[in-house]
Amino acid sequence: MPLDAAQLEQHRTALTGHCYRMLGSSVDAEDAVQETMVRAWRSLDRFEERSALKTWLYRIATNVCLDALNDRTRRARPIEEGPAGSIDTPLETHERTHWLEPIADARALPRDADPFHRASLRQSLRLAFVAALQKLPPRQRAALLLTDVLGCSAAEAAECLETSVASINSALQRARSTLADQGVDASEDAELSDADEALVDRYMSLFERYDVDGLMALVREDATLSMPPYRLWLQGHDAIRAWLFGPGCGCRGSRLIRVEACGSPAFAQYRPSPGGGHAPWALQVLELSGGRIIGLNSFLDTDTLFPLFNLPARLDANVIQS
Repeated sequence: MPLDAAQLEQHRTALTGHCYRMLGSSVDAEDAVQETMVRAWRSLDRFEERSALKTWLYRIATNVCLDALNDRTRRARPIEEGPAGSIDTPLETHERTHWLEPIADARALPRDADPFHRASLRQSLRLAFVAALQKLPPRQRAALLLTDVLGCSAAEAAECLETSVASINSALQRARSTLADQGVDASEDAELSDADEALVDRYMSLFERYDVDGLMALVREDATLSMPPYRLWLQGHDAIRAWLFGPGCGCRGSRLIRVEACGSPAFAQYRPSPGGGHAPWALQVLELSGGRIIGLNSFLDTDTLFPLFNLPARLDANVIQS
């Protein structure tokens, strides 16, 4: 039976997750998947059903991403851009295309994946892992993702990248070594424990009350705070507290909506608007470890990100989110 568009669409979510890991951008991932679908549709007459449709689509998507990476530099996080700053550090920005972007779990994690594989896919969306991937040469990145994340054999990865199994094995050895040197472990448990969920709920309550001292009790002493598109990032209780009581005090009175991004707990933050109600301010992604918060990541490009999470454009004054 000939393939149709609906059969291709069944793989969109999984392909979006793959392209996000390759490119480090939710927007670029959406574009890459759309190009993948166009190429696949135009090539349906050449699809050989002896190979799995999913494998064939991953091959197209990987090559779309490799083509895209020929024309751009890697995306980064502020914590990779230089030493930690302070509230006195001048605020400098980079364009959106410079920074690693978060992605909504719902757009990148297929619902029909078995629980074990879904947990692995979720872990591979974590900010630290995706940031580490961006430091790998593109073909090493692709080889690692195809085998260690998507479960392809070395032979399948070699066919996808049009190279030899020996080349794939060599690329994998170098890629795994690089990730190990950065202390990144994609096998870490991605599921939140009951204690972690309680911690996230506590964070939400404290932030909406703007109880900074209470928030600091949840945050590890060496935790970081970053706010792309600003280059500035802060580290440690003293610096983060000073920011929240100083330049960040406009966040007092914010409302948060819980979302899931990058395999992590996250919030859409709406700050009080002078005209009443609350306006979009940031997509916050929390990084947790050992029962504490180790990373506070506030992505301020709400015009780009909030639509991808299907979030409201503003909150009315009489609406209380929980």
